[in-house]
Amino acid sequence: MSIAESPLAEHPFDAIAEADLRRAGSVKWTRFPETIGAFVAEMDFGVAPAISQAVGDALDAGFTGYLPTTLSDDLRAATARWYSEHANWSIGADQVRLVPDVIAAFEFAIEKFTAPGAAVIVPTPAYMPFLSVPLRHGRRVIEVPSIEVDGRWTMDLDGVAAAFADGGELLALCNPHNPLGTVSTREELLQIAEIVTNAGGWVFSDEIHAPLVYAPASHIPYASVSDAAAAHTLTATSASKAWNLAGFKCAQLILSNDESLQAWKADGGWGGHGTATIGAVAHLAAFTEGQQWLEETVEYLDGNRHLLAELVAEQLPGVRVTVPEGTYIALLDFRATGLTGDLGAWFREHAQVAMTNGAECGEAAAGFTRFVFATPRPILREAIARIARALSARTSG
Repeated sequence: MSIAESPLAEHPFDAIAEADLRRAGSVKWTRFPETIGAFVAEMDFGVAPAISQAVGDALDAGFTGYLPTTLSDDLRAATARWYSEHANWSIGADQVRLVPDVIAAFEFAIEKFTAPGAAVIVPTPAYMPFLSVPLRHGRRVIEVPSIEVDGRWTMDLDGVAAAFADGGELLALCNPHNPLGTVSTREELLQIAEIVTNAGGWVFSDEIHAPLVYAPASHIPYASVSDAAAAHTLTATSASKAWNLAGFKCAQLILSNDESLQAWKADGGWGGHGTATIGAVAHLAAFTEGQQWLEETVEYLDGNRHLLAELVAEQLPGVRVTVPEGTYIALLDFRATGLTGDLGAWFREHAQVAMTNGAECGEAAAGFTRFVFATPRPILREAIARIARALSARTSG
C-alpha cells in the first residue's frame, strides 16, 4: 500500500482543521478566503509547548520592554551551542548578532559588501525577496538558473563564475534551498567556496531552514567548510521556520570573519534594530528546550514530503515534483500541462488552492508553482485533489 493510500499513523497534527487555521488569522489563511493556504513558508502546527510556556511567562511578568543585554547574550550563546551540537560548527557567542529577520541581515550584507551598481548573484528559482531587495539598494541582480541532474537540483557553478566576472560581488546562497529543497553536500560547498575565493567575492548564506533536513541529508554550514569560506561569508539563520515563529521578528547573523565584525561595529549595530524582545524569548526557548518537538515535527514533515510526491504521481498526470531533501517547500512542475501565465492566480480561481506563481522565484521557475506542504495531511490530500479536479476540468473543457 502506498503512502497516499495509507492513512499513515494518526498524529495530533492531523486533527487541525481549515476552520481552526482561518480562525487563528494568519495571512496564509486569510489573504485568499476559501482557498487552502500553501503559499506562505510557515507551518500549520502551532508551536512547541516550551515556547508557549516561555512566552506566556514573559507576558505574565510584564516583560514587554526593549530587548535587554542579558537576554541578547543568552540567545547568542544558545545559538552558538545549537550550531556546535547539531551542525558541528564551533562558533563563539561573540560572533552572533541578533537581527529582526533574515532580510535585514541580507540588506546589511548588500550595503556593506557590495558597491552601488554592482550585482548580487541569485541562483534561481529563489526565495522571492532575493530578487527584489537588491534593486531597492541600487544593485543589479544576475539570475543563474539551477541545473537538474538525476532529479536533484544543483547550482550552475560555471554560471556563478561567469556572474562574478560580469560584476557580481555577492552570492546569495540558500542552504537548505528555498524553494528547490536541495541540501548542499560538503563537496558542493567547497566548489562554491573556490569560485568565490578566486573571484574575490562575498557570500550571504541563508540557512534559515537548517534544522529542517531529512535523512540521509545533513546540513553543513557553508562557512564551516574551510577557512576561505569563513573569510568571505555572512551567515543568517533563525528559529522562525523550524519552530514556526515567523511573526516574532528575531533572527541571528553569524559573522565568521574580522571584516564583517568590523563592519557591524562601524555601523553601530543598526542592523539589529527592531529585534523583538518577545521574539528573543521564543528563540531562546526553541534552541534550549524545543528539540523534541522539532524532531517530532520533522518526522511528520518527512511523511508529508513523500505523501506529496505520491499524490502528485497518482493524481496529477504530467506534473512533476522533486522530493525535497530539506525544508517544507516543493516546486510543482506544470510545464507539460500547457498552463501558462500566472499559475498562482489560475489555481486560486480554479482549484481554490493558493500557491506562489513560480515565475516570482525567477525566470527559471516559469511554469511551476511553489507549494508549502507543512500542513495537516487531510488538508494536503484535499489540496492535491482540488488541483487534480481543476486540471481535469480544464482538459475536458
